[in-house]
Amino acid sequence: MNASFLILLNLSFLTATLQTCGNTPEKKQVDPLSSDTSRISGSISEPSKALRTGAEQTELYLPLLQGKRVGMVVNPTSIIGKQTSVDSLLKAGVQIVKIFGPEHGFRGNASAGATVNDAIDEKTGIKAVSLYGKYEKPTAEDLQDIDIMVFDIQDVGVRFYTYINTLQHVMEACAENNKQLLILDRPNPNGFYVDGPILDPKLVSGIGLQAIPIVHGLTVAEYAQMLNGEGWLKNKVQCKIKIIKAANYDHSMPYVLPVKPSPNLNTAQSILLYPTLCLFEGTILSQGRGTQFPFTVLGAPALKGKYTFSFTPKSIKGMAETPLHQDTPCYGLDLRAYNISNIRQEKTLNIKWLIELYNAYPNKADFFNNKLSKQMGNFDKLAGSTNLKQQIIAGKSENEIRASWEPGLGAYKKMRKKYLLYP
Repeated sequence: MNASFLILLNLSFLTATLQTCGNTPEKKQVDPLSSDTSRISGSISEPSKALRTGAEQTELYLPLLQGKRVGMVVNPTSIIGKQTSVDSLLKAGVQIVKIFGPEHGFRGNASAGATVNDAIDEKTGIKAVSLYGKYEKPTAEDLQDIDIMVFDIQDVGVRFYTYINTLQHVMEACAENNKQLLILDRPNPNGFYVDGPILDPKLVSGIGLQAIPIVHGLTVAEYAQMLNGEGWLKNKVQCKIKIIKAANYDHSMPYVLPVKPSPNLNTAQSILLYPTLCLFEGTILSQGRGTQFPFTVLGAPALKGKYTFSFTPKSIKGMAETPLHQDTPCYGLDLRAYNISNIRQEKTLNIKWLIELYNAYPNKADFFNNKLSKQMGNFDKLAGSTNLKQQIIAGKSENEIRASWEPGLGAYKKMRKKYLLYP
């Protein structure tokens, strides 16, 4: 190990320590998504007990990157302290030759579902390859000048949130091209429960690739182990992975993200409501896209007179350029003040809202009609099952719907235990 790298390594470790472990009672780390400081584990007066993401533990993986050409799969959630992991590692002397960006892009300024093109990152001058544009999987050419890949993206623990699909594609590419993948793990804000129907293989799509429930209860690294362990990668290839675990984390911990994971998940409230509210993207109802409070409200123009609360979606660059029901008042539920501790206690999706709003909607035939708007998704693909929609239409009770998710859900929970890295 040469002297210059040792100096850089020591400086990087010192910086990471100051940024992540040196919190004192006078300087608590306050989360920009919430005033809640619960992302810190244990007593603030015990720095050794502070939660540290995999990326923050630079002392554990910088030696692995020494002298190698590095590719990084990252987005704005990829941070060490207050700067991106790309910027931090560049300062530590790591040779980053290529950046790969998922949905929303490396800098996170693309709307949901918008095509992202390859570009040169203006800040670093490094080529940024889009994995949400012409193709979703790094090519052999993309990986030709890379010795090791690094995956550092914050997930929210939901099957239809596309970052775990990006993980799968990257793992397959690395396996096929004999590249090691270093995964810098991060806590799952919805990692305290598992719920929802298991994906029917007939409904595999860009918002669901594997037979897992809507809320899967895994961190990115745990899911990577499942992909390898269950032989789910294409042609059952095995990806050589190295995991840097999050320190002082367990699945029961509340975790408030320091950076919004995507443009429309901009509050801690929206992240915990997202597993349920995203199902409404397969309906005629708006989930608040086109407002500053997406995924915390539900409504439609036709519900006027049924509900008093209203909101009006507008075009917002980088969040929702052409939102459903644009410039039209929508009436429905305001969940911004909903007590999200209920979710932590019940550990379930809220099927009651689906049942309530379907029953309240005047024209039932329009409720699940995804041809009425380009903004709406396919409800069956979001649910992972053709049954849920039919059960709502048939007037099934919440208990009856939940019973239909077994035995698949129970079998998944048993399988999940094999891959857990945290209590």
